[in-house]
Amino acid sequence: MIFQDASIEEIEQLMKASKEAFKLYRKTPGKKKAVFLRAIAEEIEALGDTLLNLAKSETNLPIPRLVSERGRTLFQLRMFADLLEEGSWVDARLDYADLSRQPLPKPDLRKMLIPVGTVVVFGASNFPFAYSTAGGDTASALAAGCPVIVKGHPAHGGTSEMVAQAVLKAVEKTGMPDGVFAHVHGKNFEVGKALVLHPITKAVGFTGSFIGGKALFDLANQRQEPIPVFAEMGSVNPVILMPEKMKSEAGNIAKTYAASITVGVGQFCTNPGLIIGIENEDLLKFEEVLKEEIEKIAPEQMLNAGIYQNFEGKRTVVLAQEHVEVLAETLIERSAAIQGLPTIAKVKAEVFLNNPTLHQEVFGPFSLMVICKDLEQMQEVLSHLEGQLTATLMAIEAELQENPEISDTLRNICGRLIFNGVPTGVEVGFPMQHGGPFPASTDSRFGAVGPDAIKRFVRPASYQGFPENLLPDELKTDNPLNILRLVQGVWKK
Repeated sequence: MIFQDASIEEIEQLMKASKEAFKLYRKTPGKKKAVFLRAIAEEIEALGDTLLNLAKSETNLPIPRLVSERGRTLFQLRMFADLLEEGSWVDARLDYADLSRQPLPKPDLRKMLIPVGTVVVFGASNFPFAYSTAGGDTASALAAGCPVIVKGHPAHGGTSEMVAQAVLKAVEKTGMPDGVFAHVHGKNFEVGKALVLHPITKAVGFTGSFIGGKALFDLANQRQEPIPVFAEMGSVNPVILMPEKMKSEAGNIAKTYAASITVGVGQFCTNPGLIIGIENEDLLKFEEVLKEEIEKIAPEQMLNAGIYQNFEGKRTVVLAQEHVEVLAETLIERSAAIQGLPTIAKVKAEVFLNNPTLHQEVFGPFSLMVICKDLEQMQEVLSHLEGQLTATLMAIEAELQENPEISDTLRNICGRLIFNGVPTGVEVGFPMQHGGPFPASTDSRFGAVGPDAIKRFVRPASYQGFPENLLPDELKTDNPLNILRLVQGVWKK
């Protein structure tokens, strides 16, 4: 499918419409917004196999994966609807006046979270549903009370357009203001640039490459009024193989990680791209089993030609570095174009420490093993890693208690620290943190997954000395919404 890039004139019209919509939508009660979000989910669900088959043709993703991702997308929309219906997410806080306080009277102060305004969302290439047109960024921004303008990803423009039409149907059916949602196409970077630089835009959501996310972040900070860009840009997600754990489970861990490295052709931002272990017989066993497993995994088609070319280019660069060896590569030949070859490379720690090229993500079914002499050298490697989305410890409890600096170092550089598991698979829920220190994301305080994603698109605002009838319902003394609030320093309903 071929779609026309949005013009500057079209963007201007959509931005003005979103500004007008915000005047009404920001005052829309939470329960009405919940009805809207549920209607979006229903409209997407009603598209049935037509949507799935179109997405498959555009992304090479298998139908079972797309069914699962669509389910996650519907769940996210309904999750935010539940959040709005319950209402406590606004974090209301009330301190009543005390006019008799000395030496100065205490004013009546009340605070809650309010929406920031128009949010621009950039669709992700590797998640045509869950991180795209009606994905987590859009759902959380609409839940916050913000109009949304989505720039669909050109790799699946037809899918994005179909989902956008479903959202617009929900807008009409639920009586939401015109301009509360809009969708544009744009292969040219100028479209994205115009959206970020427009003065009506108040925040940006992005999931993708470091180059793309950093470019948008820099643009946003060059504006006369800088705005936040919440960009999740991926990472190498280091996995640490502690020696005691490896003594009894090296083979099983290798099988587990062969699957994790290659699931979805390695096209997840949480793909374990770096494995760090200590040179000994147990690690050799791990390497042997990992090699056997990788050699049996057939290459599969990647999302599109651009991602495949990027994978091949970065893979080639890493394998060409001095002292880097190929540990394993699939023995099954490609059966179609743009299939990524499952590959494991290995390198000594001292080489890794002195070669920044080896620290970079290779997006696809690839992982680099770093071989350390001892725990001291392992700690040195960890201390040189950049910010990550995840870090994983394969260990027994005793060795972490004896070497607390290992987990302390990892805790400082990642958003999610995993004990004896795999980083692939991101559970949607309140405790999930999907984001990490730069360059994994542009703001490590926030994540793109779970109900807390709504906090990216709001700001705190206080009311001082206001009459009861002029306060939002969330801040009225009698608590008409029956939400949990912090009143005079005590949480209660």
